[in-house]
Amino acid sequence: MFEALPAPKLDGIIGLMQAFAKDPRTDKIDLGVGVYRDAQGRTPVMRAVKQAEARILEEQDSKSYLSLAGDAAFLDAMETLLLGGAVPNARVAAVGTPGGTSAVRQICELIAKVRPGATVWVSAQTWPNHGPLIAAAGLTARPYRYLDTEAGALDRNGMFADLAEVQAGEVVLLHGCCHNPTGVDPTPQDWAEIAALLERTGATPFVDMAYQGFGEGLDTDAGGLRHLAARLPEVLIAASCSKNFGLYRDRVGIAMAVVPEGQRDAMAATLAGLNRQSFAFPPDHGGRVVSTILGDPMLSAVWLEELDDMRARVRDNRRALAEALRDATGSDRMGSVAAQQGMFSILPLTEAQVTKLREDHGIYMLWDGRVNMAGMDPSRAGDVARAVAGVMRG
Repeated sequence: MFEALPAPKLDGIIGLMQAFAKDPRTDKIDLGVGVYRDAQGRTPVMRAVKQAEARILEEQDSKSYLSLAGDAAFLDAMETLLLGGAVPNARVAAVGTPGGTSAVRQICELIAKVRPGATVWVSAQTWPNHGPLIAAAGLTARPYRYLDTEAGALDRNGMFADLAEVQAGEVVLLHGCCHNPTGVDPTPQDWAEIAALLERTGATPFVDMAYQGFGEGLDTDAGGLRHLAARLPEVLIAASCSKNFGLYRDRVGIAMAVVPEGQRDAMAATLAGLNRQSFAFPPDHGGRVVSTILGDPMLSAVWLEELDDMRARVRDNRRALAEALRDATGSDRMGSVAAQQGMFSILPLTEAQVTKLREDHGIYMLWDGRVNMAGMDPSRAGDVARAVAGVMRG
């Protein structure tokens, strides 16, 4: 039956993880895999998470199924975290999902259900799995310009010129904050103009929020999303708790739709039906951890302190690398690294230069030059910068 089944191409990030693990060099540096790491190179379990888990272990008395949408307390807590009261609850439908990846897939399936083959506009630089997830749902991805590579900033003119072609019934995928992989985010004014464009064209925004809290703070990072929700009749949202709660392996996500009042119940039932057709009931443990933290002022304070420390560490790493690159190259060409947001930036490197960094220096990053700033040890910033400068000189 399966004799003709071709082996799929190995995912680039997974392949990079495997190559790094097999590399025997003791001075190797992993800037590729997109997880937060502390100064010791670990991805720790947050203190607030441990405390919440201890409480759940003590108090939980059943592992029976909940609803197809998941735990209502988790959904309500995430609605507050993401939308902050920007729209009435009567306009919001949501379901839990196994991680942000499943949330993106469920939103794509929702789009396909109402508009088969619809066009989803995606920034030219984006999370590598966006394209496959859109295609798997039978939708068509179309790129819009996003990064001004030379400036390390938003290609504002290019983006708005491309999005001016968006048609009613199409979808525009936007990163809520800390754009992966560029680290370049729209300003509040840009978000206002994006909202005006979408309102004018009749297109629907689809916001992927995977790094809330890693940019400027929880509320500021959600500002663009909240502006869209308050202004537009429909907004689609996929969110993850992997990064800001450190719940990577627990797979905690949410798919959410903001709709006009009177449409919420139909949307909620549709999202629950999509869950039923895919994985049925979403996993509960991670979502229960999140709702326990967000529902308790003391645990929330512990979590916020930890998240603030994580954000500060990433910013310090950015500054260290930017300064080291300035010293090593004798120019400020990559100075924008310090001003960008979140865990990722793209260095202006060719695939051949990235390969040379890996083979000659044991420095691992994605083929497009994406580096994970949380993987940077400031004490090694000079080593990385000198190696980058060397391969760029040839």
